[in-house]
Amino acid sequence: MTNVDIPTFSTSTHSSHSLIASDRIDGTVVYGSGGSKIGSIRQMMIDKTTGKVAYAVLSFGGFLGMGDEYYPLPWSTLKYDTNLGGLRVNVTKDQLDRAPKYQQNAEWDYSRDNDQRVHDHYKARPYWGS
Repeated sequence: MTNVDIPTFSTSTHSSHSLIASDRIDGTVVYGSGGSKIGSIRQMMIDKTTGKVAYAVLSFGGFLGMGDEYYPLPWSTLKYDTNLGGLRVNVTKDQLDRAPKYQQNAEWDYSRDNDQRVHDHYKARPYWGS
């Protein structure tokens, strides 16, 4: 078995600022409302015209990376938790089970209709609004 270095937010280096490189977010553990691990970040999605972070795509449900499902989470729903060393999202397993998602071998349609559906599901303010 090989140990894999999963990137996490680090408070030991560059602690004088709040910026983080996008490659350090990929693989970061995400914890649910009860504090238990629910998955990890697969990638970030950035609006190419505004530069705003739109989503973090949560990988969840598979085994050893096989059969994962991907859940676009509005970036505004994620909060960094220094005690857990990862991201926390205030969703229950039931909410996640009903959330918009896509399969590992499929592409997500990042249309405004789907954007709205995701933000409505999580009751999040849309990133494209003011």
